[in-house]
Parts: sequence; structure tokens; C-alpha cells
Amino acid sequence: MVTKIIDRCRLPGVWAAVSLFSLWSAGAGAAVDAGELYKKHCAECHNPDRLGAMGPALLPQNLKRLRKPAAARVITTGRPATQMPAFGDKLTGEQIQALVDFVYTPLPEVPRWGMKEIRASHLTPNRPEDLADEPVFKADMENLFIVVELGDHHATLLDGDKFEPIYRFPTRFALHGGPKYGRNGRYVYFASRDGWISKFDIYNLKYVAEVRAGINTRNLAVSADGRYVIAANYLPHNLVVLDADDLQPLKVIPAADDAGHSSRVSAVYTAAPRQSFIAALKDIPEVWEIDYGNRERPFSVRRIRVKDYLDDFFMNQDYTRIVGTSRSGGGQVVDLDSGKAVDSLALPGMPHLSSGITWDYKGRRVLATPNIKEGSVTVIDMQTWDMVKRIETLGPGFFMRSHENSPYAWVDVFFGPNKDAMHVIDKRTLEIVKTLRPAPGKTSAHIEFTKDGSHALLSIWDDDGALIVYDAKTLEEVKRIPMRKPSGKYNVHNKLTRSSGTSH
Repeated sequence: MVTKIIDRCRLPGVWAAVSLFSLWSAGAGAAVDAGELYKKHCAECHNPDRLGAMGPALLPQNLKRLRKPAAARVITTGRPATQMPAFGDKLTGEQIQALVDFVYTPLPEVPRWGMKEIRASHLTPNRPEDLADEPVFKADMENLFIVVELGDHHATLLDGDKFEPIYRFPTRFALHGGPKYGRNGRYVYFASRDGWISKFDIYNLKYVAEVRAGINTRNLAVSADGRYVIAANYLPHNLVVLDADDLQPLKVIPAADDAGHSSRVSAVYTAAPRQSFIAALKDIPEVWEIDYGNRERPFSVRRIRVKDYLDDFFMNQDYTRIVGTSRSGGGQVVDLDSGKAVDSLALPGMPHLSSGITWDYKGRRVLATPNIKEGSVTVIDMQTWDMVKRIETLGPGFFMRSHENSPYAWVDVFFGPNKDAMHVIDKRTLEIVKTLRPAPGKTSAHIEFTKDGSHALLSIWDDDGALIVYDAKTLEEVKRIPMRKPSGKYNVHNKLTRSSGTSH
């Protein structure tokens, strides 16, 4: 049964209709070479059929905001905040241009993936009536972690008191966006890049449902009442609402403006006090609030016009405002109650706001965010939206974490030559008090705290990696657990209580 769950599923007929060679069979030799170049350098991450896997789909529909010269630069120099490497030292200018022309050429037919196809993909490997209502192991259920191991597409359930693995299980290929918990932490939901949504019963250590909600999926969210799951898709351009009990599809919401222009969905998150989902659109300057609390008009969409496209956003603790950034730089504050963009932020580089955290500093609430283009952490006053301080770091960072019971905030240096460094910042002084290098030469990433904030867990992001446990007070290493490229780790209590020290 596990094999049945995990086997990767190719869309029907894609190979027959869309072979890489046939796309270019009418062209000359150089055109055929573009297909071969794609197979060699791109197919593993972007899917042989360009439909997206670990990397996004490479189709004209998904490249609307990326001009061809910019695409050539991405292939040449790579892209910050992604796993996209640089190919400038491997390919000639002519080869890079051939690849650009190749990915901007439409497929003969993009496979349809609507309600019919979603329903046909549905799997229920274990029946709820066959599963126990009590955990099959002993542990503090609120202090469990799910650790995503990208090295071999597995996840580990970790005891946050003993720091011992309870169970390791296979996942779909290339999980993305972070798992989300439902029903007081009994269930965890995963989204894979190629569209699979999986529901795992932690009590029984078994999958209970799966469905393919899209071709290329960005992330998912679970409603605060535990009734719904929503998936944000790059391809097709839509959001898909699922029943959280069995993952049966309930509604497909096309991502389009009033004029019919469609868009990828950048991200979707739960705004628990509002009983709604908040979604940002990547190709249309709008933020959507999707109401799941209104029984008479379920999943109605409220459109909020914003000043620029949002690639990334942060929501404050009471979910009245979001702060968003775009790849073009700068930021904007959007008031969800009034439905208006109320402030602009002059933010350096490109802050990673979905990794932003908050705390009280000298009597005011501040937001701190790493920067994925520059070596700095930006600290912002959440009342005036002025910059309080810019903390210089050893390079661009991706993840920042803290805990209400800890005086420290941790931020990695994910990009650049100092990727093995992890900074510890004193939240009272806004100064770096220690820089850790737990595995010289290997990437240190993604801190998460235990339920009580007494320990911090760090990932060595490598196939021969590890999970390292630190005493959050003394900053001394406590334990090292070998793992296969551990990426994110997610504490049940911190996620369900919407801790200000972690992402939501």
C-alpha cells in the first residue's frame, strides 16, 4: 500500500502528446539541441514535460512576468532564494538562448486538470473506521515535530522531549510550503510541488487520504476549524478547496481578475480570527480573502487591489494587516478590514517576509525579517512601519525563528560562502551575540523551537546532514541526529498556537 501511495503519477497522455523532441521536430539542428539541453540540465527539477516538479513549471503561462532577457540571466547566474543554480560556466550564450526560446514555446496542449481529474486521482489507503482514536505511541502530542527530509523524500516524526525519532515515512516528491496541522495536531497535511495533497494520521502513523489538486502546487492551508484544506496552484491558475476529512474536492476557484486575466497563486494562509483564507496572486495585483465561515456563501472571494504584485507576505498576530513584498523590491502594508493598501515600506534588497517574526522591543511591537538578496535583517516598528534597525549579517538569509520564552532570534546565512553560519540575535539589544558554525562547509538552516522554547533545533541542509539540538539558553549543542537533507521542522504546539516566533 505504501508503494501505491508514493509512486509518482504522470499525467495521462503527456509523453505521447508532448515529447521534447516533437516540440521542435520542425526546426533545425539547434532547435533539437535545445530539447536535449533541457533533458540534461532542466528536466530533473522542472519535469521532463516542463510541468513543474521541485522547480516551477516552465511554460509561457507561468513566465508572464519574466521577460526573455531576464530568463537568460536566471539561467546564466541562478536565482536567489531558490535551488536554481547558475549555468553560465556550463553553457554557451547560444545554448542559453536556445533554452530560453524552448521554454517560452507553448506545449501543443497543456493537460487539463479540473474537478473531474482531481476526483479521479483521489486515494483512501486507510479507512477511518479501521484506525484507533488514541496514539499508538507515548509522547507529549503537542511537543512533536514533523521533520521534512528532502534528501530522499521522507519525513520523520520526532519526540520533542527525548529528541528521538518516533517514525520515519516516505512522502511525495519535493514537498513544498511546509506541512500544516489539523484537529489538535492529530493530522498533518503535506503539499508536493507536483500537486499531491496528502493527509497523514499521526496517532496511527498512516496515510488516510491523498488527492492531486494541481499540476504545479505552491502551498496549502488548513482552516482554523479543521474542516477545509485549500491548495494554491501555479498550474492550473487556481485554488482548490478540499474536505479536510477525506480530501475530496469541494470547489475549484479560478485565479483571474474581472477582465479574465489569469494568475499563478503566490501563497495561501489561514487567518484564524477572520475564519478565512488569505491568498496573494503572482501575476495580478490583488490579494484575496476567501471566507470559509459563512455557511450561506462558502468560499466567496473578496478582492483587494494592491499597488504591486505580491510574491511573499507576512500577517500580523491579529490578522488585521498583511505586509507584502515583490521581486521588484519594496513593500506594502494592506489593511484587511478596510481592504486597502495603507502604507509603503522602503525595504532593502528582498526581505523574506513569510519567514518574518515579531516580538516586543522597548515597549513596541517589531517585525524582523531576513533578506534573500542582501546580508541583513530588517527590524520594523509595526505601528509606524519605520525601520528600527538594519542588522548586518554574513550574507543573505532565508529563515528566521524565535520563541516567546527565548531572548534570542536565530537567522541563517543560507546563500553565499558563509552558508554554514547561524547568527543568534539578542532581541533586547538587536545585536548579534553569537555566530554558530555547526558543520563547516555545509548549509545551516531553519531553526524551530520546542513547545516551551527551551531548545532550538537546526538543520544541516545536506544529503549527509543532521538535526542539531541546542540549549536555547546556553546556546550549547545537546544532540546531533543524522538525517537526509533535513529541511523544515514543524512543532505542533507552536504552529497550532500561531507562535509569534515562527511562520504561520
